[in-house]
Amino acid sequence: MSETLTPPKPQASHEAYSPPEPLKGLELVLGTLCLSLATFMNVLDSSIANVSIPGISGDLGVSPSQGTWVITSFGVANAISVPLTGWLTQRFGAVKLFTLSIVLFVIASILCGLAPSLEWLVVFRVLQGLVAGPMIPLSQTLLLSSYPKSRAGTALALWGMTTLVAPVVGPLLGGWITDNISWPWIFYINAPVGVVAALLTWVVYNKRETPIRKLPIDTVGLALLVLWVGSLQLMLDKGKELDWFASNTIVILAVVAAVSFAVFLVWEFTDEHPVVDLRLFLGKNFFFGCLSLSLAYGIFFGNNVILPLWLQQWMGYTATSAGIALAPVGALAILLTPVVGKKLNVWDPRLMATGAFMVFAVVLWIRASFTTETDLAFILIPTILQGAALAFFFIPLTTVSLAGLGPERIPAAAGLSNFVRITAGAMGTSIATTVWDQRASLHHAHFTEPLVQGQGAFGAFVDAMTQAGLSSEQAWLQVNRMIDQQAFTRAADDIFYASAWGFILLIAIIWIPDRPAKYKPTVRADNANSNSSDSAAAGAAH
Repeated sequence: MSETLTPPKPQASHEAYSPPEPLKGLELVLGTLCLSLATFMNVLDSSIANVSIPGISGDLGVSPSQGTWVITSFGVANAISVPLTGWLTQRFGAVKLFTLSIVLFVIASILCGLAPSLEWLVVFRVLQGLVAGPMIPLSQTLLLSSYPKSRAGTALALWGMTTLVAPVVGPLLGGWITDNISWPWIFYINAPVGVVAALLTWVVYNKRETPIRKLPIDTVGLALLVLWVGSLQLMLDKGKELDWFASNTIVILAVVAAVSFAVFLVWEFTDEHPVVDLRLFLGKNFFFGCLSLSLAYGIFFGNNVILPLWLQQWMGYTATSAGIALAPVGALAILLTPVVGKKLNVWDPRLMATGAFMVFAVVLWIRASFTTETDLAFILIPTILQGAALAFFFIPLTTVSLAGLGPERIPAAAGLSNFVRITAGAMGTSIATTVWDQRASLHHAHFTEPLVQGQGAFGAFVDAMTQAGLSSEQAWLQVNRMIDQQAFTRAADDIFYASAWGFILLIAIIWIPDRPAKYKPTVRADNANSNSSDSAAAGAAH
């Protein structure tokens, strides 16, 4: 009665907003399809270039180590844009932002394919990474609004499978395109996929827009974020080329990165509307969960870049065959991920992550035994085993990181965790390629010591080659190539071996945070299972 006599208090648009009804029938199918296509395209682009780096580098006239900027530039730009997703969503609406992100991603992809030089390719990859930032978190948001709450776990599990399939398809597709067409087409193929995804998104979701609010943006924090991340990544990418701290450029970049990072920390902890909520790191579970996840991902991603480079540069593999050597990693991951989701509420996530790190260590110890005589069959063994580690890696550690946080802090925490992880992956790539070159130079020097002391066995080889019809210069070039092959193989083994111990040491960090509380069914038993699946799928997505 009082409600009819007393006028209601005015509410902000976001408070009056009620979520739309779940989609049904054909609309639900099309909605799930367009969101999955966009996610698939995004994740695919983070892996498809890995086996194409030698081809891109050769075509653009740069070294393979410089070619890895194609990977790191995308990762860093993508990481920087992720924290802005929340602000942009409230400013423009989730549907408009998601659709625009897909369209801009397609345009950036076409520009990548048209790039006439490495510099322009890196610029366009930065643009591609920036516009890709909102795609994954918004695809989850729109997907959850499309399904009833009772089916949220199933929906996210199906969506999460696309993030596991894409890394399998990426190396295979990238290798085949590079070998049989040309590397620009690894970017051009985004056009038809993106156009279909954008059109379907707009048709299905344009009447389901989220409320729009004008919120302040932390421009100072954003500028500092770009400055310190960009300076640090540029320092890592250019360090080897410029002889590290013997170069004034590297020294300046290091100082800028350190100072801007320090100022960024102070500013974000004190600003009323920080672009990155660093206060989340004050929680023990989030800090150590995020730390272990990011460091492990940096090691994992760095090794994943080194392996195809070694196979193509020094083992004579084509881009396609290198893709075949990498692709089976998804087999066990796809099979075991549903098991992880079901057991997440039964087993201790810290124990599951420990098992994953131990498998990673075994995989890398096997790879540390690779020689120039290793065949594809033996290379595939650790690749297949690694899939099991991936299944028990992301979901449990994400669960540990987000444990104890209220629902209102989950989006910010997931975005921050994603930012740190992607940044760690980009930096892991730069560090791994730099160390690989340095160790190769060291091994090369050791192998060539007999040349300083006398030609020895090398001299006998040169004599045999000259008798076979080669000139002395050609024979010595053959010797140098053989030495380089052995040196880079030994250097890759060094990285694999050190990385294996890195995973073992990281196990100690996993056990510092508390075990996440178990889900307690309060109404129906199947609710707990639904929540468990939801958390698992969300972990897989991140």
